Order: sequence, then structure tokens, then C-alpha cells
Amino acid sequence: MTTLNDTPGSNRLHIGIFGKTNSGKSSFINAFTKQNVSIVADAAGTTTDPVYKAMEIHPLGPCVIIDTAGFADRSDLGESRMEKTRLAAEKSDIAVILISAQDAAAAAAGEVGGDFSDEAQWYETFRKKDTPVLFAVSKADLYPQTRIRAITEEITRRTGAEAVAVSAVSGEGMEEVRAALVRILPENYGERSITGDLAGEGDLVLLVMPQDIQAPKGRLILPQVQTIRELLDKKCLVMSVTTDKLPQALATLQRPPKLIITDSQAFGYVYEHKPAESVLTSFSVLFAAYKGDIGYYTEGAKTIEKLNQDSRVLIAECCTHAPLAEDIGREKIPRMLRKRFGDTLRIDHVSGTDYPEDLTGYDLIIQCGACMFNRKYVMARIERAKQQGVPMTNYGVVIAHLTGILDKIAVPV
Repeated sequence: MTTLNDTPGSNRLHIGIFGKTNSGKSSFINAFTKQNVSIVADAAGTTTDPVYKAMEIHPLGPCVIIDTAGFADRSDLGESRMEKTRLAAEKSDIAVILISAQDAAAAAAGEVGGDFSDEAQWYETFRKKDTPVLFAVSKADLYPQTRIRAITEEITRRTGAEAVAVSAVSGEGMEEVRAALVRILPENYGERSITGDLAGEGDLVLLVMPQDIQAPKGRLILPQVQTIRELLDKKCLVMSVTTDKLPQALATLQRPPKLIITDSQAFGYVYEHKPAESVLTSFSVLFAAYKGDIGYYTEGAKTIEKLNQDSRVLIAECCTHAPLAEDIGREKIPRMLRKRFGDTLRIDHVSGTDYPEDLTGYDLIIQCGACMFNRKYVMARIERAKQQGVPMTNYGVVIAHLTGILDKIAVPV
């Protein structure tokens, strides 16, 4: 469960920095951000686990810069480091691939040791993921301008991607990098809305937010905070109550709310007490559409009826909090499923970024709202499930289905 003070930057533009060991990634990041974000050293493999740095970068706005371990790490921990780098790649909205001027010059000249294959392979990986790529030729201060220009033109000719020359020493090319990142920014990035067309200016929106043992003392969880902020930006009239105060709140209103947003675990109660005119949804359903593929989740929920006592279900949480009593993913959803299909129904749990490569042993995956992750990473999870033919759904969608009101729940467009 994520609170306002734990905001992970999940709504920020994620820019992953990739390249061979000692290609100058960490130096590039420090020069690009004008901060000492990453440790710089001559020793190969200085960056082990990816470094995530949230910051504002003009004119891109709020970003997360990801410094990754180098390609072709031959150390004992190399494969483990590459797993982390591949995970960072799944989270990257934009990828910057660094290639040192020495390697690029050797590769362009066909010299022994001049190899562009690793960079080309990673470029192809990003291309298949529809992730925009910018090549940066680092250490450009070591060669004449004409030579560096020929190298960047050759990279663009080979790949079709933009390439710029940079130097962490002189600061050369950093403004060109910013301009290029703006040009290759994914189309319509940042235009997604949590509530979509469900509420607009002047509409009354009632938020039903249980403050049970799972709610952090003195704070609201991140989906609630982000939803409230968006509704205020839309100039909606926002009212918040706990579940037990719902009837009293409705009785004080001169008109029914246009929209009621509840915690999914209160779906049944809120649906029974809401005015007929009010549209109902939940924070989890909103985030299912905001971060993932709501259509795929809805279809996945229908496969619940195909489960039996021998089925196997994976519940995937994004948080790494210690679960408490009545945790929705660890307690409530499993209890609802076992009540219908029996105690022998196998339910596995993963949290954080622990998501299996092989999903084929599962009959259904139930993903949380994913407020901790950016949309790019959630969609990578969904794509893996689709490729392996495994149905997938979401906390709020599955609770609405099990409550029998999925067709009554509003989904934003």
C-alpha cells in the first residue's frame, strides 16, 4: 500500500540509460542531470543494481532517470545484473543507448574489436516493445567533429533512430539530447486520465474510502490522493466519506452524486446504498484502465467461472508492504475465491517486481491496481500473459465480478 509520502514516481516519464560496461552511462547521467546521481569510476561494472532518480528535467517535466548495469558484463554476477537491466528496460518509456566514440569508430571502420551487435540487439528489443530509442555517442571530445558526425550519421543510417554526440567532460550535446527526447516522446504521453469521461467540471463526485487497519494512520493511499487531485483539477465538487458514513452523506446532499468511487472491497455495500442515478466505480478499476488494459482484465474476469478446486491462481501485488489482517490481496480475494471453488484452490502470491517469466502453470492472474508501477511496466506484464495465453484480471474487476455487479460498474474512456 503506497501513501503520499511514498510516491515512487510511477507517473513520471521513465528514461532508461543503457550501454556496454564503461561506455560512460553514469558520467552521461551526471552531466545530463547536472547532479551526481551515479557513481563514476574506471573499474568495469561500477553500476550493479539500477539506480532510479526522480527529478524535473526541462522541457520534459517530471522524469525518472534509470542508470543500468552495462551490457556484456562478464563478472560472476553479470547475469543477475542483466536481469535487473532487462527489468529496467520493461519500465523505460524512452531508452537512451550509449556507445562510446572509440567503440563506434572501430565498428564503423570495421576494425577488430569494433562491435555494434550488443547495441543493435538491444535496439531491436526496444523497437519490438514500441519504446523510442535515442543513441548517444559518448566521449565525443576524443575525436574531431567531422569524425563524430560521420559516426552518428552511420548509426542513424543503420537503425533509423536519432543519434547525438555527447561529452560528459565538456557538456557537449546535452541540450541536443533534451531536444531529441522531446521529439521521440511517445505520442499522447501524459494525456491519460484516471477518471476519463466519468466526471467533468461541476459534477459532484463522492469518494468512499474505508479507514480500516490497512489504511495508513494520518495519510491517504496514493490512488486516492491522485484521484482527488485530478478531480480538483477538473473543477469537480469532491466529497469524501468512510463507508459507514455513506447513508448519512447521501442524506445531506441536495442532489445525487454524478459519480461514486469506492474502495473495491466495499463494492457490495456501496452498490446497495447508492442512488440509482449515480454511476459507480472503484479506485482499483480506475487504475486498471489508467495503468493497464481494462478490456483484457474484464475478459479475464469471465474465466473465473472456468476455475475449479484444482486450479492455480497467481495474485500479483506491486507493493512490498508487510500484509496485515484482512489484506485485500492476501486475505479477502483468496477467501472469496475459495468460498466458491474450495480450499484446495492453489493461490500463489508475488510482490514488487517478482513476476514469473513462465506463467503457463496458472489458470488466472489477478493484478493489483499497480499504483507503484508506471504503465509501461504494467503493459509489459500484460503482454507476457497474452503471449503465454494466460487470462489476467485486476483486484477491482474480480471483486465486482464475484459480487455480481461487474456489468454495473463504470469504466473510464
